[in-house]
Amino acid sequence: MEYRLLGRSGLKVSLLSLGTMNFAGEGFFGMVGGLPIKDAARLVDIAVDHGVNLLDTSNAYTTGKSEEAVGQILKGRSDQILVGTKVRFGMGPGPNEKGLSRFHIMHECEASLKRLQRDHIDIYYLHEWDGLTPVEEMMEALDTLVKHGKVRYTACSNFSGWHMMKALMAADRHNWQRFVAQQIHYTIEAREAEYELLPIALDQGVGVQIWSPIAGGLLSGKFRRDTKPDADSRFLAGWKEPPIRDEDRLWRIVDALVKVGEGRGVSAAQVTLAWAASRPGVANIIVGARTEAQLKDNLASASLVLSADELKLLDDASLPPLIYPYWHQFTNASDRLGPCDMPLHAGHLARRKA
Repeated sequence: MEYRLLGRSGLKVSLLSLGTMNFAGEGFFGMVGGLPIKDAARLVDIAVDHGVNLLDTSNAYTTGKSEEAVGQILKGRSDQILVGTKVRFGMGPGPNEKGLSRFHIMHECEASLKRLQRDHIDIYYLHEWDGLTPVEEMMEALDTLVKHGKVRYTACSNFSGWHMMKALMAADRHNWQRFVAQQIHYTIEAREAEYELLPIALDQGVGVQIWSPIAGGLLSGKFRRDTKPDADSRFLAGWKEPPIRDEDRLWRIVDALVKVGEGRGVSAAQVTLAWAASRPGVANIIVGARTEAQLKDNLASASLVLSADELKLLDDASLPPLIYPYWHQFTNASDRLGPCDMPLHAGHLARRKA
């Protein structure tokens, strides 16, 4: 297992970590599977044996039941196993039981600590933007939790570029704790993060963590242009993330993943994960699994390094279009683009040279 620094911090996280959204999953979260404690604990054992040192959860996953499962499974284990959890979404019907107010952040941190049976949270994420709460209130609350020893590092998830920059500048202005990471959806099919979020990550030293890196199985090679999802697929159960706006493009990408996988003798899922690991700024990829075989296959991707020719094949199938102002920069300023511009522009520059 490879370990990478998380952003500009000194914390090293395993390239692959284990997502726990399906631990004790029920209702809405049951669409991704509802693993009982015994089965979930077995997946944790396998992940740790393969060098995984980070588990990812949230208070919102089945209203705290995932956190409770993680707490039970990790009880008595090494404190070198890191845990990240999140705050933002509704935890009850009250007007202050959601959002990123100081009240809600402080209250939910204490509740998460109890469920996790820990005295601190290693990485605490703002799970989603809250446009009604002043950004200074959010960041000061996180800084207080760090100073009180309840949180080690802070991060965000699902923020836009301007949301994240506003939060980082507020932290800098008041000398509060900065985000060390952003947890985002980023795959070879969904490359929107290359417009703003990856450049910000490189410029600001914010590590990229990827959730749903195989797009809920869509990029695993199991689903093809003429092959329907299986009966227990989350998509047949009503799961709508990520949205697929160009189905033909999706299948072209899957065809390319399968071709590379067949050439290497590995699954398309492993190729998908290896592609993500090769992208600039990526520190950690969160994999989930329903079965031991699925998890072991995903973990095997940690040793897969794609060649330049393989990456070009994948880029040719998936390169995102240059929307404004990027097409203008590409046309008129390509001689003055810097390293932080390259997550988006590098593929287009290579294509122009060819």
